[in-house]
Amino acid sequence: MAHEQHQQLIQTLHECMEACNHCYDACLREEDVNMMAECIRLDRECADICAFLEQALMRGTPFASDLAAVCAKICEACGNECQKHDHEHCQKCAEACFKCAEACKEIA
Repeated sequence: MAHEQHQQLIQTLHECMEACNHCYDACLREEDVNMMAECIRLDRECADICAFLEQALMRGTPFASDLAAVCAKICEACGNECQKHDHEHCQKCAEACFKCAEACKEIA
């Protein structure tokens, strides 16, 4: 199977997507949602690109390195934004995003 060589990255992408989805949902429940707007937006962007790259790798995409480069860029942006907020869900999301960005850079 084509995706076996990327199994660790697929797992990391999935974990990042889950962290971003959790952060997104938790940010919507924060008292000052307007202050969390950029975090919420980037959580969605990051979760979507991670899910897309995960699926693309599983089907053996010939664009793995190109997609991974874009994914790394978005993960870093999301991690940098989440890192600005003290909420536990934001800090955990930032950690997952930075881990995912590094994993994506390895194949980019």
